[in-house]
Parts: sequence; C-alpha cells; structure tokens
Amino acid sequence: MKRLLRNIAWLLSGRAVNAILSLVYLALATRTLGIEAFGYFALIVALGQTVTGLANFQTWQFVVRWGANGEGPGEATGFAIALDGVSVILGALLAAGLVYSAQFWLPLPHDLLWVAFGYCIVSLIAIRSTPTGLLRLRFHYAEATFAEAVQPVVRAIGAGLAVVFMPTVLGFILAWAAAEIAVAIALWIVAARKEPIDLTQISLTKLPRDHPDAWRFVLSTNATGSLNVGAKQVMILLVGAIGGEAFAGGFRVASQLGQALVQLAQTISKAIYPELVHAKDDAVEIARRTANMALVGGTLAVLVAIFFGRWGLEAIAGPEFGVVYWTMVILAIAGAIELVGASLESLLVSANRAGTAFLARAIPMVLAFALLPVAMGWQGLKGAAFTVLGSSALAVLAFWAAILSLQQIKIVLEPKDGTPPDPA
Repeated sequence: MKRLLRNIAWLLSGRAVNAILSLVYLALATRTLGIEAFGYFALIVALGQTVTGLANFQTWQFVVRWGANGEGPGEATGFAIALDGVSVILGALLAAGLVYSAQFWLPLPHDLLWVAFGYCIVSLIAIRSTPTGLLRLRFHYAEATFAEAVQPVVRAIGAGLAVVFMPTVLGFILAWAAAEIAVAIALWIVAARKEPIDLTQISLTKLPRDHPDAWRFVLSTNATGSLNVGAKQVMILLVGAIGGEAFAGGFRVASQLGQALVQLAQTISKAIYPELVHAKDDAVEIARRTANMALVGGTLAVLVAIFFGRWGLEAIAGPEFGVVYWTMVILAIAGAIELVGASLESLLVSANRAGTAFLARAIPMVLAFALLPVAMGWQGLKGAAFTVLGSSALAVLAFWAAILSLQQIKIVLEPKDGTPPDPA
C-alpha cells in the first residue's frame, strides 16, 4: 500500500503540472479563438483522440501483465510494439473514413478537414502505451512523470507561439501535434534507458503461442479502452453534430474543467493495476481502501466545482463560457463517481475479467448515446452532461456487482474450514 500511495503521488504530481499548464493553454485557446472557432478546434482534437483511442490496443497492460513473470518483458514488449504498428495502420484507415464523412455530419469547414486528418495521423504515430507499460512494470513512476510533463509544457509554449504568430485553429492544432510527438519521444527514450528493447522480439505470434488467452485479453482491453474514449471524445463529436460548433466548444471546456476527476480516476487506475497484478491475494483489500480514499477526494472536488466553478470558468475561458457552469458541475459529479470506480474496474481487469469490465461500461454508454438527442432537446448541454452522469453511475454499480459475484464464487470454491468444495 505504501508503494501504491507513493506511485499515485508521483502520478498526481504530474497531473498537477498538467492541470496548471492546461489552464494556461485553455485560456489562450478560448480567448484567442472565441467559442465558435474553439468549437472547430475541439472537434479536430476529438477526432484525433477518438481515432487513437479506438485503434490503440492498451499495450501497457500487456507489458505489465506478461512482463511481470520471471522471463522478463522482452517478449511482451515485442508483442506490444507489433500491436502498435497494427494500431497505426488500422487507425489511418479509420481516420480517412471519419474525416471524409465529417463533411456530412460534423460542422467542420472544408478547409479544416485536411488539418483534422493530419492531426489524426500524428496522434497515431505518437502512440506511447508500450513505453508507459515498461516504466510501470518496474514502478518507475518518477521517470514517467517527468517524461509525461513534456506534453503540457510543449502545449503551453506552442499555444503562446500560436497567439503571437498564428492565432488560428491551424496554429493551435500544430501546437497540440508538436506536444504529442514530443511526449512520445521522451517516454521512449526514458523507457529504453530503464529496460533494453530487443527489436528481434517484435512479433504478433510469439507471445500468443505461450499464452493462449492473449488475444482474448487484447480484444477485451482494447474494447474497454475504446469505451473510455467514447465517454469523452465521441460525446464531444456527437454534441457538435447535434448542436453545432458552439455547443462542441462549450462542452469541451465544461468537460475539461468538470471532468478533471476522470483523468484523476485514470491516473489511479494506471497506478493500481500493476499493484493488483502483483498483489493477487491482497488485491481486494487494496482496491477497497483506494476506493474509500477516492470517495473523500471526489466529494471535496464536487464542492469546489459548485462554489468556485462559475468564477473559474469565466476567469479562464472568458465570460461567454459562463453559460456552461451547470454542465461543468454535472460532469464534476460524474467524475467523482468515476474516481470511486477506478479501483473497482482495475480489480476486475487484474482478475482476468476484462470482458466483464467491458460489458459494465458498454451497456450504459450505448444507452447514453441513444438518449443524447432527447436529452439535448430537453436541456441542451446540461442534458448531454446528464447522459454522461447516468452512464458513469450505472457502470460503477455494475463494477461493484461484478466484484461481489466474484467474491461469492471464491467463498464457495475455497471454504474457510479448508475442506474440499462439494463437487455438486
């Protein structure tokens, strides 16, 4: 538990740097572009992150899962790098299809479509899940934090340069693209110094030959990762498709400020997953204690959003974004729920129940997307936020129910008195 808290502290310190600098580049982008042009910017970034999220195979989990054995991470790393190559190819095809069709369903000007495609390709090339997994496998969270800090620093510098030399959507997209490339290079350099990478191990067949469940785990974790992307990026795209670019820009700001807790939840999930893989027998207790701490932190964060959110919105993004205050508060509540559920989801994945975790997220998210047009017709951006809140609440309840079922099965199979289980 001490190591877990230390690792979370390192990750949170990185998030703190990211949060502070994100306020800087968010303020520069919103105040320079205005709500409509910022909406175009938000849609392009959402397209890039959607493509990357759907194509990315969450290879860091494979490196942690199969690299933790006595053979070392060489074979797992080779498998992960091979999957990253597959991600780039599949993602490029997906990007071409989405960007070409965007003219029919997204409010993006024609001259920005090529910008959107270019940003998608850069985001795919900058996939950095594998080096992140190598660093987490050996608990090098301090080094990972310093490497990941490159992204917000480059974004902030790039946003400042865009304001001065190219105060357009293209200028800010170039800044974001440069940050993606920079952080990927930094993570690969740090990971290679800590764990030599044997390029001869790159293969899609070696690891699955030794681990028959490999492809099932790959597909289930990829599906779960895709759903995590859908919770935010696809939602921004759909909000823009239904309400226009101004709605997309407003929802992006409200989401970035209100759902900072979701990023915190993902941070905790990334820190706790390696611990759960190594802990095994103590995994449930670690997850329970982490969830209790998350509940306290989430409650405090929601109170901050309620009492200081409107002032923060107008101070950072400008007075015209003050209308999304209640949207931000609703998303903050959803983020608090996700914060509590992060350790529960990680526990399911570490117990080889990634498919269960996927279904627990998939069904609520499908409902959220189905109800989005009705919800926006009812309450606009607040209605969209309510669908996110409902999806998060149902998913966490499903995680909890699944864990209770697993514990009951374990009690039946392993009686406390040590007697063999009844064959019946």
